[in-house]
Parts: sequence; structure tokens; C-alpha cells
Amino acid sequence: MNPGIIVVGDIVTDILAVHSGPIASDSDTAARISLTGGGSAANTAVWIAGTGAAVDLVGVVGQDPAGGDRLAELTAAGVGVVHVRQSIQEPTGSVIVLVDAERRSMLCDRGANLLLVPSDVDSALAGAPAARHLHLSGYTLFDGRSRPAGRHALSEAAARGLTTSVDAASAAPLYRAGGDTFLSWVRGTDVLLANLAEARALLGDPAGSPTELARALTPYAARVVVKLGEAGAVWAQADGVVDTVPAVRAAAVLDPTGAGDAFAAGLLTAWLAGGTARECLQAGAELGARAVATVGGRPA
Repeated sequence: MNPGIIVVGDIVTDILAVHSGPIASDSDTAARISLTGGGSAANTAVWIAGTGAAVDLVGVVGQDPAGGDRLAELTAAGVGVVHVRQSIQEPTGSVIVLVDAERRSMLCDRGANLLLVPSDVDSALAGAPAARHLHLSGYTLFDGRSRPAGRHALSEAAARGLTTSVDAASAAPLYRAGGDTFLSWVRGTDVLLANLAEARALLGDPAGSPTELARALTPYAARVVVKLGEAGAVWAQADGVVDTVPAVRAAAVLDPTGAGDAFAAGLLTAWLAGGTARECLQAGAELGARAVATVGGRPA
């Protein structure tokens, strides 16, 4: 089994609407609607568990039926949830996801996720002495209420000798936070993952090539991975190593929700098992291809 992994971040209910065409403003648009578990951190944890690695999730849900459902789903998927706190102060977070095959837009209510505090992280680290790695969803850093917990997670994990990784999460919040500011929060991370839009937001460079962007981010993280969807992915290291892989052909492209989370899970478990840059990228691409062939952000 791969070394134990702690994942920190959001747990939500996804209200997923796969619509048949452009949304008709002020009228009706046919859609297939489903309700599933979601959240970048929770999705990543589920995909990690699917590889056979031991994984614990740190987060907050409400003391409501949705919170109970999300915990039950995670437990059934093999994710440790003993360090997921239930709170009466806020409901479980929820996200409306609008999908038209290759694109998705999200309307987010973070709910109880905003209540994550540093002591939640400390409890998880103390309770998982075999853990070797901590992965943080960037969503935790975007809001001032949960940001101290996210920053504490990275610093405390490093102090305890764990390797760390961060997923940059979403371009629009990165622009609002400021790329330089976000990078100051994650400086020193072992692995930084970002898609092309997120990498451009981090650097304020709308025209840089994926390889140029990945290299430019290596002062902030020892390894930088820029995800390119159907164009593959790029890996750059602070020591100058650069590698790329093409995308793995998906059986079908139904929904891109969670594809980045699946990619992160595949890449990180391969890296923790000693894989080369190319092997790690390939493992990520394989899980990403599985994800886009499934409606929702988790394995079918």
C-alpha cells in the first residue's frame, strides 16, 4: 500500500445539471439533474482511495441530512472521515454545477467548509502518525475564514516531515486573491498543480506557454504540474527537469467535473510510490480520462 495521505479541504453536495444546449435565459432548458457528493478535496480523497492508498480527509460538514449522506458516501469509498467535523453553525456546503459536456460552471455555497480551523488539522496530524503526505485544496485558501487552517496545514505538515501538495483549484478566485498573494501562501510546497487558466492567473501571464508557465512557478514549489486537459500535462522541477505526456483518450467525454481532482490523485499516489515524472503524469492522465467519462466528480 502507498504511504498514508491526508487531504484537507471542501466537502459539498453537488447539484449537477447536464443541459442539452445553451441555457435559455428567462425560459426553460432541458437537463439531466442529479445530486451527488462533491468538493475538490473530497473528490481527490475518493480517487486516492480507489488506487488502494490509505487516505484521511479533514473538513467540516453540517449536522444535517446532507452532511450525514456525504460522510456515508466517503466511508463507503474507503476514505477515513474520523477527522471530518460536523457543526450546527452552518449547513453542509453545496454547489450547483452546470455542465455542457466539455465545460462546466459552478455556483458555490461553501457553508460549513468555512468553519475549518487549525485545530481540525492538528487533530488529524496527531491521529495519523503514519501519514507521509498532506494535500490541500486551494479552495480552503480563498476565504479569510478558512485560510488560517489551510496555511497552518502546509506549515505544520512540513514541520512534521510530511511532503505537501496544493491544487490551485479555480482561476476566477485566483484572480480575485491575486496570483502573487496566493503564491506567497503556498511557497515551499513540494507539488503545485494548476490547469492552464490557473497557471496564467497565478503569474498574470495570459500568453505564456504551458512549459514556460510551469518553469516560472518552480521558485514557489519544487515540482509544478500544469494540466492541459485533452492536450496532456507538463511537469517542471526546480532543478530544471521538464517532462510532458499526452492526454489519455477517454472512452467518452460526458462531464469534466472532478477530472482535475482525479488527475491529482493519480499523480500524487504515483509520486509517493516513487514514480518518475513521466510515470506520475501518466497515472494522473489515466484517472483524468476515467473522470471525464463519468457524470459527477467521483468514480462511477
